[in-house]
Amino acid sequence: MLPEFRNEPFTDFSIEANAAAMRTALAKVKDELGRTYPLLIGGKYIELEETFDSVNPSNPAEVIGSFANGTVEHSNQAVEAADSAFASWRTVPGDERARYLFRAAAAMRRRKFEFCAWLVYEVSKSWAEADADVAEAIDFMEYYGQQMLKLSGPQPVVDYPGEENEMRYIPLGAGVVIPPWNFPLAIMVGMTTAAIVAGNTVVLKPASPSPAIAAQFVRLMIEESALPDGVLNFVTGPGGSMGDALVDNPKTRFIAFTGSKEIGIRIFGRAAQVHPGQRWLKRTVLEMGGKDSIIVDETADLDAAADAIVASAFGFQGQKCSACSRAIIVESVYESVLKKTVERTKKIVQGDPTDAKNQFGAVVDVKAFNKIKEYIEIGKTEGRLMTGGEATDPEKGYFIAPTIFADIDPLGRLSQEEIFGPVLAFIKAKDWHDALEMANNTEFGLTGAVFSRSRERLEEARHEFHVGNLYFNRKCTGALVGVQPFGGFNMSGTDSKAGGPDYLLLFTQAKSITDRF
Repeated sequence: MLPEFRNEPFTDFSIEANAAAMRTALAKVKDELGRTYPLLIGGKYIELEETFDSVNPSNPAEVIGSFANGTVEHSNQAVEAADSAFASWRTVPGDERARYLFRAAAAMRRRKFEFCAWLVYEVSKSWAEADADVAEAIDFMEYYGQQMLKLSGPQPVVDYPGEENEMRYIPLGAGVVIPPWNFPLAIMVGMTTAAIVAGNTVVLKPASPSPAIAAQFVRLMIEESALPDGVLNFVTGPGGSMGDALVDNPKTRFIAFTGSKEIGIRIFGRAAQVHPGQRWLKRTVLEMGGKDSIIVDETADLDAAADAIVASAFGFQGQKCSACSRAIIVESVYESVLKKTVERTKKIVQGDPTDAKNQFGAVVDVKAFNKIKEYIEIGKTEGRLMTGGEATDPEKGYFIAPTIFADIDPLGRLSQEEIFGPVLAFIKAKDWHDALEMANNTEFGLTGAVFSRSRERLEEARHEFHVGNLYFNRKCTGALVGVQPFGGFNMSGTDSKAGGPDYLLLFTQAKSITDRF
């Protein structure tokens, strides 16, 4: 009998044995950097002469790996392979499919530090951020496996005399998973394994900045979990042409995507088109951007609020869709919270995260680096620069200091546009109601938090703060699988609630069967 689901514990790196294990893993992975990775289609590895490199954001001269630069033809081949494998995979009982996930979770747990090391090198995560990413990936596999056990048999229906009635959830078919680079293990694993355990087959197209991490996961699923050929296919290459081909293919049954609002809207529009030979309306599961706020009123614990703002704004260099990018502070405590937040931010240690002392690494690539610098210049015209704003020579790493601007207009660009980097806008509100109105003034609706000792205000926010994940008196990042199902409203996506009891249903369809006696 399986134990009840429990979240994977985080690693305490202050314990020397854990720190030593992490250093050993970093050395092991460093020896594996620079390898060339093929495509995987229908269980066959396909090497290509044309490749592209994934590099270390903290040291762009260091190549993490070289990846096959696939084409539209490879995209279509992968969908064909997934469609072919679906014929047999869909007949595998749900409990058997769940065991593939349980085996994979156990294997990843044994290699936890190794996966952490890949995250440190390829996307510049600190040890703690990398560990949380791996723990969440393990949680997704354990949780979705257990959810499948509940969904794999007939579901409860009302009895009717003279008939046997049942309803079952059946898989959709071959689908496409397009994960982000910011949680390149956890979100990628969650999207992929949810689809697979529900009985579907998958073409996985990882984000271009983080294909090595996806490749390690695919290897684990194929070699250690022994997933059958064609159930999981791995393609890398240009996001535009390959992504469009994967979405457009008439045999693609669903698309699961996490990324920017712009790309999510593009996928949503293309998926709505019916192509010759297509026999269904494609399902889309879309998680997009955020412009998330923490409200602090005059009754709040101001030290706790400042701690949460810093953790939410600058964890993983602010590169989280859940990150606090707006601190909305009631006027009477505005300067006090601003001062406390700036003081804490100045203590953040930035540098190459292979060194445990560095809490704050580089942003993911030169494109992000340049975009964030542009927003810093915009911020200088919209408000007061309180700390940060500096950037290194990009040839030495894509490092941008954690940056805070004060006195930002609630309708200004720093307040309305998703930056996806370590830039925090402080906004002054006249009172509680003004703050709540500001928090709802963006096109997004992903996460938010309120710091207040007023139960009346918290209850009002419970109903009126329009976000998918709302937190009281704690940070607005760090949702746990099974505890805080994650997903947002409006332009933040389809509110798919990853890590929740409804998520697997997005990868299934219900079939009702009646047998009259």
